[in-house]
Amino acid sequence: MKGTNKTKIIAFIFLLVMAVLWVFPLIWAVFTSFKSEAEITNAAVSFLPIHWTVSNYSELLFYNASTPVMKWFLNSLIIAVGHTLLVLVVVSLAAYGYTRLQFKGRDLLFGMLLASMMFPAVVNLIPLYSIVDSIGWVNNLLAVIVPGAAGVFNIFLVRQFVLGIPKTFDESAKIDGASEFQIFYLIILPLIRPVLTVVALFSFTGAWNDFLWPSIVLNDIDKLPITPGLQLLQGQYMTYPGIGTAGALIALVPTFLLYLFAQRYFMQSMSLSSGVKG
Repeated sequence: MKGTNKTKIIAFIFLLVMAVLWVFPLIWAVFTSFKSEAEITNAAVSFLPIHWTVSNYSELLFYNASTPVMKWFLNSLIIAVGHTLLVLVVVSLAAYGYTRLQFKGRDLLFGMLLASMMFPAVVNLIPLYSIVDSIGWVNNLLAVIVPGAAGVFNIFLVRQFVLGIPKTFDESAKIDGASEFQIFYLIILPLIRPVLTVVALFSFTGAWNDFLWPSIVLNDIDKLPITPGLQLLQGQYMTYPGIGTAGALIALVPTFLLYLFAQRYFMQSMSLSSGVKG
């Protein structure tokens, strides 16, 4: 019993140290964003601001037309929300089709889909850009929202979850005269909400933090999302770390709030066996 308590104490101390190491730079950045540039560049290092100021945020949000942070923020919100909703629709339908619908070559097609995961995503950049250019989506937010909606890993994850749902549910519904769409919408979809929560969180975060593809396919500054926009912000305010830190924190807010309020659902969703009861 004593050995178990010692193990718990050691584990608690280790996790506490790791939490402090992760949180401390974030807290430092928050306090830095409220310091003046003179105080930041001062040789005397101080954790808390000596004179609190919001000039970094006001300069960034209201007095700088060359780096429209609020426009970038709105673009990122549109991209992340649109991409997440599209992912949920495509992935849930694809998972249902690969598990419940019978058609020739289904398993072979799914195997080929899984095999595509062996190729790094950077290999697809040139072909994907050619496709986007051919349909006139270059410098359009659709070029960032639509590609990647049928992520192979997400389809695999949801498919494995649907495989755990007994087919007797489908058979009972068919006896009652339900169509395939009704089975999917009224039976399967409510049962796969836990795994769809995981997919939604990862999809939103991935779309919000994406840097490479938006930098390639979006040319106008006003159409950039906030992550590649921060690169321009860093270049313009290289000698103003307070403003750069404020911009980074603004970009962090949505994902931080998302995980803060969805933490309970996220932890429940990680237990993929909790979707079916009885």
